[in-house]
Amino acid sequence: MTHELIHDWNAVGDAPGRPPRRIEFDDETLRDGLQSPSVTSPTVPQKLEILRLMDAMGLDTADIGLPGAGGAVKEDTLALARAMQEEGLRIAANCAARTLEADVRPIVEIVQKTGRPIEACLFIGSSPLRQYAEDWTLERILEHTRAAVSFAVKQGLEVMYVMEDTTRAHPADVERMVLTAVECGARRICPCDTCGHATPHGTGRLVSFLRKLLDDRGLGHVKLDFHGHMDRGLGVWNAVAAIQAGADRVHGTALGIGERVGNAPLDQILVNLKLMGWIENDLTKLAEYCRKVSEYTKVPIPHGYPVVGKDAFETATGVHAAAVIKALRKGDTWLADRVYSGVPASEFGREQVITVGPMSGKSNVLYWLEKRGLAATDAVVAAILDRAKHSNRVLTDEEILDAVRKK
Repeated sequence: MTHELIHDWNAVGDAPGRPPRRIEFDDETLRDGLQSPSVTSPTVPQKLEILRLMDAMGLDTADIGLPGAGGAVKEDTLALARAMQEEGLRIAANCAARTLEADVRPIVEIVQKTGRPIEACLFIGSSPLRQYAEDWTLERILEHTRAAVSFAVKQGLEVMYVMEDTTRAHPADVERMVLTAVECGARRICPCDTCGHATPHGTGRLVSFLRKLLDDRGLGHVKLDFHGHMDRGLGVWNAVAAIQAGADRVHGTALGIGERVGNAPLDQILVNLKLMGWIENDLTKLAEYCRKVSEYTKVPIPHGYPVVGKDAFETATGVHAAAVIKALRKGDTWLADRVYSGVPASEFGREQVITVGPMSGKSNVLYWLEKRGLAATDAVVAAILDRAKHSNRVLTDEEILDAVRKK
């Protein structure tokens, strides 16, 4: 029935097929996401709530902090690692660190105190822009890379080598950085679109270059990540392009929170990959995850935000509502979720909502009353519709109930 009712133009012709490998996800909400100048950092119990929701959605890793920053950040990172170990959360932990021994040591200490393995995400700039601004030479970058990666590996840490601003870096420089890190024991390489410069085409070319470099050198065991930002609004499709080109794991944050205009929104990446049939993750906790992040970071969710925004599955338009209501009357939730929606609400912890406004018809009012067990007399229906037709917006529940009480 599903395929009989939908001719999916997305799947016609040379549509990209599902990658042969399992797609992994790294959630940067509790580290890179908190670098936004507009967020409030959640408390440790609040961060734990968010981590449990990440775990429930089957996410692979979560960046739980940059303990080299010291102070509350280090304390929170330790507390989170300890709680993750005590609760037996499946999701793995990683921590960001500059390519400095001073940044790696706090990660080692946290592992020793908690017994929780933590991947060290060692980052350094790679582009000529950064080299010029920082007065770095490539040789100095390679020296920092050798020292930090070697130290972390000797301390028993798994290492992901993170190259900032890779989407504006020279291939020859990138190649030397990657091979140096891998020679010193890095098990993952992460190119970054740190400033949101890349297009999907550019992302694909970069990731393909790195995949070929690793494969040609017999380094197929080294995994490849991709970390993107939203400065050009392309974060979601850069992540998809990276996966198509050979990335094993992509990064993002809830609601795309992060510096400047934010990181790639992990929630939207997950939704699209689920609808493309590339992942099987249970995402029924997605809406709750986004709500919690919004509440605890004090970052409001725009009403029209995809999937988790207030308006995502709500309609007051008569024609649209009538179609949804007819589907529900058939007892067909699958149909109701799709007849006027390209995203099935129930798969992501939401449901279709029918409201009443100036563009509504009788069916909206009847359904609203029925859902609340209220009698739908002709007088009541007429009173609600009259009030709606003279309004310049959707009526609140209290306004509709007021019309009911007056009849």
